[in-house]
Amino acid sequence: MAFDLIIFDCDGVLVDSEVISCHAHADTLTRHGYPITPEQVLHRFLGVSDREARLMIETETGRELPGDFEAQVKAATLQFYEDLKPIAHVAEAVRAIALLRCVASSGTPEKIRHGLSCAGLYDLFAPDIFSATQVERGKPAPDLFLFAAERMKVLPARCLVIEDSVPGVTGARAAGMTVLGFHGGSHCGAGHAETLRAAGAAMTFDDMRQLPMLVALKSAVQMAD
Repeated sequence: MAFDLIIFDCDGVLVDSEVISCHAHADTLTRHGYPITPEQVLHRFLGVSDREARLMIETETGRELPGDFEAQVKAATLQFYEDLKPIAHVAEAVRAIALLRCVASSGTPEKIRHGLSCAGLYDLFAPDIFSATQVERGKPAPDLFLFAAERMKVLPARCLVIEDSVPGVTGARAAGMTVLGFHGGSHCGAGHAETLRAAGAAMTFDDMRQLPMLVALKSAVQMAD
């Protein structure tokens, strides 16, 4: 294999949570005088950590959000998480890939753990679960991906990343990693595959049953090159 480690994003790749997260984020921002719809949150902040989104909004408005803003978003999100479902067929796909694996997500450690647990996926990845809160800069910076590779003791060039967002694809490519773009989540609309490829995804797919084959195919191409 051309890769030693496969790095999964969480929201929208392992758990079908982006729609839930966008509703919670939009409700919280609107309550604090920044009217925004879930669709606008999805368009502007998909793949971006709550911390980075907060900084963007504060820069735009010239005023600070409450000190516990991220905690409020998390609390609003967790209210919906009891009905959270995994991405279809993802557990079987993960088990079928004979590589080291980990999670690198923009979410907080608590949110990631809760989401994976509700979806029945936590034991597939624990303890190798990394959060943007552990690095200085979240996606689209490469910091989180480089941190995950370092902790897993794998060179960036030997890492394959599965992402559903432009910031995620951008960050992984900046880290020197190969990216496959997933567009099978309930939040992904028409044209999302093309958007991910334009950001640097080597291949795109919308069904997790395709992933083991795509990993083998991309590995063969990398080795041939």
